[in-house]
Amino acid sequence: MLTVDFDRLGIGPEVRVIDVGCGAGRHSFEAYRRGADVVAFDQNTGDLTDVAVMFEAMAAAGEAPGYAKAQTVAGDALDLPYGDGEFDVVIASEILEHVPADARAIAELTRVLKPGGVLAITVPRWLPERICWALSDEYHANEGGHVRIYRASELRDKVVAHGVHYRHREFAHALHAPFWWLKCAVGVSKEQHRLVTLYHRMLVWDMMSAPRLTRTAERLLNPVIGKSVALYFTKPAVARDAR
Repeated sequence: MLTVDFDRLGIGPEVRVIDVGCGAGRHSFEAYRRGADVVAFDQNTGDLTDVAVMFEAMAAAGEAPGYAKAQTVAGDALDLPYGDGEFDVVIASEILEHVPADARAIAELTRVLKPGGVLAITVPRWLPERICWALSDEYHANEGGHVRIYRASELRDKVVAHGVHYRHREFAHALHAPFWWLKCAVGVSKEQHRLVTLYHRMLVWDMMSAPRLTRTAERLLNPVIGKSVALYFTKPAVARDAR
């Protein structure tokens, strides 16, 4: 389940991509399939072990071109171990809402982006997230949980302040918003609640089968209740010498 629209990123052969806060690796895997040179970056070494195993399995199964590269790197998003402008594409999906020092993280994301490169950032959308917080403290008030709710305009301005240009906004995962409202209403930890399990089955069916009914419903509902908002930025290209 991708939150970032890869068709906007121009990912392909010889494109260097870093997926900051990669988690289980969903965006890293898609970049690898498209032939990129991918760095899956996260502070959770357990997740990175699983991501590395999947990279190996994808290579063995021929699910990525032979020239594509993929590696996992453990570290801190507040201090990325890379020089300025090393990556053509930087992805940070659903991580900034967890980071108290978000301005410092944004500074790092923009620093390692090449001039002319693309930055994609996604966070939970304000209204669906506000409903979750109102329904349940358990949803967010825990170690490593969400520390803030962004308005898209607020996040846009924070990123643009670091010298990149804002390009586009879109919403995703509308069908997941009611699922999380339901979980918050009955208790986030009550995984076996009948309504939760039934809705989860529907989401799995939707992800595995992509039926026209649910795909159309999500497309129509995304502008209204999309669970995530994705913002896209580009870094200005270096001006050529006027000589």
